[in-house]
Amino acid sequence: MVFKTGVAERDEWCYSPTVGVGPLRFGMTVDEVVEAAEMLGQTKVRDCAQDHALFTPTWKVEVHRRGVAPSPTAVTAYVSQAVGLFCIAADAVHGPQVAYDGLPLVGRDLSELESEAIAYAEAMDVHFRYTPEGYAGPDDPGVVMRGQLVGLVLRSRPLFMVTRDGANTEWDSMPSEEYRVNGQSGE
Repeated sequence: MVFKTGVAERDEWCYSPTVGVGPLRFGMTVDEVVEAAEMLGQTKVRDCAQDHALFTPTWKVEVHRRGVAPSPTAVTAYVSQAVGLFCIAADAVHGPQVAYDGLPLVGRDLSELESEAIAYAEAMDVHFRYTPEGYAGPDDPGVVMRGQLVGLVLRSRPLFMVTRDGANTEWDSMPSEEYRVNGQSGE
């Protein structure tokens, strides 16, 4: 199935809390992530800067779609030496669509996503939560909503996560490369 979100056509991936997203499963090694991602396209593996001595070395696996070369990154997977795959980020423009109980999360105008998250929470009699930056999303510790500037619109770039080595929460586990202020790198 293919979703249209006003940004790009995209494949649909399933999210399973504490299990994974699409073909990627939490706990996979770098080699397993690369093998699973081969069906999507090419991968590039890089070392991540070790900003916190608490964490073991981490690698960033960028997955690029097949077809147009060079293609932008569609998915970024972060793999820790100690716990394996712990974070999967879907690009707001080129990444697959991932829904949370029917609520599409990827590439959405963040103000529209907030309205839908509130309506969903009211209809289902559940909670939703805000990130410290003010982005609304599901009340699931494994989903951390981020913003990615696309043109003049701030779109949703969700991170699907489990707690990594030495961290207390998924928020504490977030790779430093994923910290952004209004969709821009904080560095």
